[in-house]
Amino acid sequence: MDKIGDALDILDANAYTKDAVQPVFISCDPQRDTPVEVKSYLKQFHSKFIGLTGSVEQVRTTCKAYRVYFSKPPKVVGDQDYLVDHAIYTYLMDPDGVFVEVYGKDKNAEYMAEDIAKRIKKFKDTGRAL
Repeated sequence: MDKIGDALDILDANAYTKDAVQPVFISCDPQRDTPVEVKSYLKQFHSKFIGLTGSVEQVRTTCKAYRVYFSKPPKVVGDQDYLVDHAIYTYLMDPDGVFVEVYGKDKNAEYMAEDIAKRIKKFKDTGRAL
């Protein structure tokens, strides 16, 4: 998440790519992550993030559509603290919601920003608006 925030800062420092990317975070733990908690969490990383959550079934369906693995410990009781194991990918989608690229944990913020900037230029060169 820090890496995404850093990539956004790099992109926003350039007038050509400023405000061209809208980051969206989808919770993998809707039973614990309320909209208020997700919003508070995302403030730590970048002010542009939009946070989404939903029912367990909605999150499961979304994760399946994007091939995101997640697993909650099976024997959580009451308010017991736990960690959700999940895939760590950043997806780049075009303005129409079409998949463009995936960035794994091996890609740093500079790489992501440079790659996204190239893709923004290519997209704008087609005459389409962001």
